[in-house]
This record gives sequence, C-alpha cells and structure tokens, in this order.
Amino acid sequence: MIYSIRGKLVERHPAHVVVETAQGLAYQISISLNTYARLPESGDLVLLTHLVIKEDGHFLYGFATAIERQLFVHLISVSGVGPNTARLILSALDAESVRSAIASKDDFVFRKIKGVGPKTAQRILIDLHDKLSRDLPAEAMPTAVSGHQRLFSESMAALVALGFTRPAVEQVLRQLPDMKDPGANLEQVIKAALKNLA
Repeated sequence: MIYSIRGKLVERHPAHVVVETAQGLAYQISISLNTYARLPESGDLVLLTHLVIKEDGHFLYGFATAIERQLFVHLISVSGVGPNTARLILSALDAESVRSAIASKDDFVFRKIKGVGPKTAQRILIDLHDKLSRDLPAEAMPTAVSGHQRLFSESMAALVALGFTRPAVEQVLRQLPDMKDPGANLEQVIKAALKNLA
C-alpha cells in the first residue's frame, strides 16, 4: 500500500492534484475539497494516501489529515459507498462533522449529499456507529467533536496503525494523564502511551 506521497505540487485542482516526487515520478491523486483547502499554492507537500484497486485501474486518493483518511477507509467499507461517494461526503462535510453525524445517528446530514440516498445514509450509520464510537469518549458522543476528542482519535489511529490492539490502546489512553492536559499534543500523547503499551 502507498502510505503517503512527498513531492512538489505540479498541478492543483479542486478534485485532484499532481505531485512529482524526487525520483521524477508524477502521481495524479484524487482529493476532497477539504484537503484542497489545506494545500499550499505551490512548493513541496506531503499527502497521506489510500490506493483503491478496481477492474478498470488503480486510483490514488490523498488526504491532508489522518482522520480524513481514516473516515474515507471506513466509508468505502459501507455497501453502496464507493470511493467517489466517500470523497463527495468528505468534500461536503469536514471530518468532525462526519464523525459527529455518525455518533448522533443523524442520517439527514448524509441525505443532503448528492448520490447518498436514505438507504445508503442509514447503512453508513448502522455500519460505522460502533466502529467510530470506540474512538470517542462515550459522554461526548452526541455532540460535535472537540479538540480533546480529536487528539484521542488521532492517537488511537496512530497506535493501532503501529500494531497495538484497539482495546489495549483505548484502555491506556483513557488512563493517561497527558490526555487531560489541555496543552498536550499528538506526539506527546503517543510517546506516553507507548511507555504503557510496551
């Protein structure tokens, strides 16, 4: 799997970018409008990526944040939600809004998006509510995602990606003093968690 692309921004469009790496390879990468808004006008950049392999080709999707990529992967796991529909959802809504809508089981948020009907909206809620709720503190489920919740979910995603099990990570994060520190950052939390997980 292609985890990320680092290189020079050659072309910048609302739906895709072209990034040329130091080796001279240029990649066309599909993006959401939210990622587009975070791109520099020119110069070097790094995009997190997800490769989708279909019968008619290989398609690379790029993301400015780990949360957006995580949501994209979750969304395309839902029956009836393909990569382009997932990208539309992540263009119409920011990552926090997607997670909040799923957490509060608000299907109307998704039904407003072109290509997402009532049945698909319901499937998104049914399939993803439990998956995403494990990343969020239970008492905050119905409300918008706070900075603390974002730090929690980003830390969770990073530690699970390192090979630790979700239940073990969740237990450590919930007991971690750093998670209660308003000034804590992702690197600080992950380092502290690793000491407890090792």
